[in-house]
Amino acid sequence: MVNYDSNLLILKKKKLWQTLSGPVDDPKKLPKWNYDGSSTGQAPGEDSEVILYPQAIFKDPFRGGNNILVMCDCYTPAGEPIPTNKRYNAAKIFSHPAVVAEETWYGIEQEYTLLQKEVKWPLGWPVGGFPGPQGPYYCGIGADKAFGRDIVDAHYKACLYAGINISGINGEVMPGQWEFQVGPSIGIGAADQIWIARYILERITEIAGVVVSFDPKPIPGDWNGAGAHTNYSTKSMRAEGGYEVIKKAIEKLGLRHKEHIAAYGEGNERRLTGRHETADINTFSWGVANRGASVRVGRDTEKEGKGYFEDRRPASNMDPYTVTSMIAETTIIWKP
Repeated sequence: MVNYDSNLLILKKKKLWQTLSGPVDDPKKLPKWNYDGSSTGQAPGEDSEVILYPQAIFKDPFRGGNNILVMCDCYTPAGEPIPTNKRYNAAKIFSHPAVVAEETWYGIEQEYTLLQKEVKWPLGWPVGGFPGPQGPYYCGIGADKAFGRDIVDAHYKACLYAGINISGINGEVMPGQWEFQVGPSIGIGAADQIWIARYILERITEIAGVVVSFDPKPIPGDWNGAGAHTNYSTKSMRAEGGYEVIKKAIEKLGLRHKEHIAAYGEGNERRLTGRHETADINTFSWGVANRGASVRVGRDTEKEGKGYFEDRRPASNMDPYTVTSMIAETTIIWKP
């Protein structure tokens, strides 16, 4: 028997279990399922069923063996995507012939903050007080600088086991804040992997008795916020002469700055202030090696004349389906 651990595509972080008669490695071979949407605010009580469509399979790092985690998206019984199903529209964009031809690559830097469960205050901080100022914590080591490394390492190993293309981890500028990176991953698979990696992190922090926060500015004041910097390239950008393609794509992003900001996460105005390695939320800018810009181009990309760029605007609580597909739509499909 195999456990089918279904992750619902909603921000409320729900999950269901189902037992199958044998191993399955193709989501198309999994049965559709349903749950009570009235209990999650996704359907009325008189018509409460929400249908789960399996979309991607990952190995289950908690149960091991043939057990799997399944990323699903959600539909009404009539087959219409429910409002919280952001994967549906993303899939349409990623299946557009122009986007398919460009083989979009993403590398997403997911920042998060670990909190003490009882007081909702960052891990390692004195209760009701503050640690020393920022400076020694970024990529730091030592019991007085790195708080929660056992959780971070466990998450890294679990993601690798699950088959997520996790490419790195590091301690962040604010103590108690960490980051993991997923990618390079192609198209909608990048968003699937971020959601499953978040789910695994929630499970591990649950075991550890710690709360994980994706709030973009968990602590006001002179402390860095938390983002989800999204690195992006297309086939044309990676080819010879790609730097000119990159500059044109960035220009298009600037023309749709307000639309992107509106879709890049809740509470982002508290983070994008023009301080703490951010650009002001109301102004679009880009630069080479500039971490105070909306979009950063790396020195290697400038030197080689091809490569990728980093959209630094997305908040840590962004929906990866929305962000990845919107970048592809703006830079490939949209015509000014």
